[in-house]
Amino acid sequence: MTVFILVPGVFTGAHVWEDTAARLAAEGAEVHAVALSGLDGPRGAAGVGIDLETHIADVLAVIDSVGAAAGRESREIVLVGHDYGIHPVLGAADRRAERIARIVYLDAGMPQDGAPALAAVPDQSLREQLAECAGAGGPVGAEGADGELPPPARDEWPRWGSTAGIPDAALDRLTALAAPQPLDTLLQPLRLTGAAATVPATGVLCTGNGASIDMVQMRVGFGDPALQALTDPRVTFFELPTGHWPMLSCPAELAEVLLRAAAGEGHRLEPADAAEPPAHLRPFLLDVPELPRERTGNVDLYLPDAEGPRPAVVFVHGGPVPAEARPTPRDWPTLRGYARYAAGQGVVGVTLDHRLHDVADYERAAADVAAAVERVRADPRVDADRVALWFFSGGGLITADWLGAPPAWLRCLAATYPILAPMPNWGLAGSRFHPANAVAGAGALPIVLTRAGLELPEIAATVEEFMAAAKNCGAGVEVVDVPNGHHGFETLDPTDESREAVHRAMRSVLRHLTHLTA
Repeated sequence: MTVFILVPGVFTGAHVWEDTAARLAAEGAEVHAVALSGLDGPRGAAGVGIDLETHIADVLAVIDSVGAAAGRESREIVLVGHDYGIHPVLGAADRRAERIARIVYLDAGMPQDGAPALAAVPDQSLREQLAECAGAGGPVGAEGADGELPPPARDEWPRWGSTAGIPDAALDRLTALAAPQPLDTLLQPLRLTGAAATVPATGVLCTGNGASIDMVQMRVGFGDPALQALTDPRVTFFELPTGHWPMLSCPAELAEVLLRAAAGEGHRLEPADAAEPPAHLRPFLLDVPELPRERTGNVDLYLPDAEGPRPAVVFVHGGPVPAEARPTPRDWPTLRGYARYAAGQGVVGVTLDHRLHDVADYERAAADVAAAVERVRADPRVDADRVALWFFSGGGLITADWLGAPPAWLRCLAATYPILAPMPNWGLAGSRFHPANAVAGAGALPIVLTRAGLELPEIAATVEEFMAAAKNCGAGVEVVDVPNGHHGFETLDPTDESREAVHRAMRSVLRHLTHLTA
């Protein structure tokens, strides 16, 4: 018999699992929803004395109770951790690894030894505020009182994850039953010996919250060392097309996925060192001239065979890209291909590396881009009054800095399969990196947007949001569609349709930049 031990996330108790637990039990499974100290039932004073170790002990007690009652019957324990709940799950699994058949990460991060749960709080401003308070040893201030973090109001839940799909009545109940989170549960580091890493695992990703198997596979392809363990054949993945609380938005579908996970089913990732190169390192789809490249610091210039100062197109890569990734983005075939194409048309093509290694890095990545642009404009071979910026993928959020108040020298802004609004689980909703909001300040700036018809749904939703905002404010957006193209179509889909899309986008950018036809 399969035994599911379900551990809830921040502010929530065993009640969130009721529908899912009932469906699992109806299929013959034994189910235990863990009541975490301070979050379920009677509470102490302001969470005093309750920390991560307390919650690990809560989970261990349930594991041990299953063992004590097992008798002769063989039982396979599946530990399921939602959100914060993955921290006590891993802490308990590390101490009872021989008893656990599988760990399920339900729309949860991958905490490592020594990391506090605070590091996984999606809202970056809240995370920074809590960290400052913890460092000062003082109260949380406006966010709460000593020892605990108050639960969100009904309209504040999106700070902790997308509420997509939750019925109104369920959201009302979630809010009514939410409890303050003891602060020490978020601040105490998780301590692991490595034993939990030997247990088979399944990730259940909620696409409405900004996570998908394709996005994880992409990061594995970038060479992120922290993700290589996910290519182990004992690790599987599922997706649910919903927000961060699937036990409330789609309990039947979640129950089905948990049963399949317990059976070892699910999608398996391809290792980064497979025989075929990862998508971003495959050849560019166009034959482009081998023109001279000059490298200074983090910037490469591809120079045209032309006299006098020339206009420039600065190509800005996406991400997040692991700091250890080699080659770095400016040496990826796509970026080199676009820059050489531009140089072959008589303008300076520019690529650069910026430090977008994590979703918390947008400020420094944007600063890197701004500094690189000024360095390019200061080059005597560049016409400083005729520059275009071209952004890709996750770099699209940086467009907000240029859309909100375009400088006179910026003649065109292009974006190819971009992310144009923060993903719900990135914690950037209140930041400046929200192009769909910034486009209202674009004025007459020409915008060239290339859309992949087979785009990842969570990214396509951000483009739709941007297009609606652009229409409302009258921004001039020229759309280049690639109906049968994927995210990264320049290397994934070397078709005539894709080639024509690249040609058309380049012609448009150069027309705005130079008033010439490419």
